[in-house]
Amino acid sequence: ERLRQEKVLRAWRERMDLFHLMLYLHILGAIIAFGPSFAMPIIGGMGGKEPAHVNFALRVSLAIAKQRIIPLAIVQGVTGVGLIVTSSVDLGKALWLQAGILLWAVALGYGMAIQTPAVKKLIAMTSGGPPPAGPAGAPPSGPPPAMLALIKSVQRGGMLIAGLVAVLVFLMVIKPGA
Repeated sequence: ERLRQEKVLRAWRERMDLFHLMLYLHILGAIIAFGPSFAMPIIGGMGGKEPAHVNFALRVSLAIAKQRIIPLAIVQGVTGVGLIVTSSVDLGKALWLQAGILLWAVALGYGMAIQTPAVKKLIAMTSGGPPPAGPAGAPPSGPPPAMLALIKSVQRGGMLIAGLVAVLVFLMVIKPGA
């Protein structure tokens, strides 16, 4: 009996060690993945104020998304599954966790299927440099209406993703109803 109890205790300790490793990786991944996304409005705003640099700002934002945000957002799913497996949470009863998984999937899907292609389209639209200046004395013409509409769409998409991430973090920290 004592040997069996020691075996159970050792297995519990190993499981908890794995839980803490998963928790560490999950939190670290969230910081690295989603932290930079909150800098995107600053990068975009600065690029918008300097038309000669808008393409660069868009390319920087896309590179951050492709190299950090999207891959680590996917890793969040893996470490999240690891946390579920190594903890005592009942996924069937944890509505906060179900909602969090849904929000994660929506944010990741939106980012990959809608936001990233829209940013790529903006990069293509701005790859020729800023629009040419109008005749002497004429007010600046500004970007074409299609580009302005796409910029607004990307801005709204960024706000949507940021909002989803904020709610997701709230659910993971507060665990309402748990």
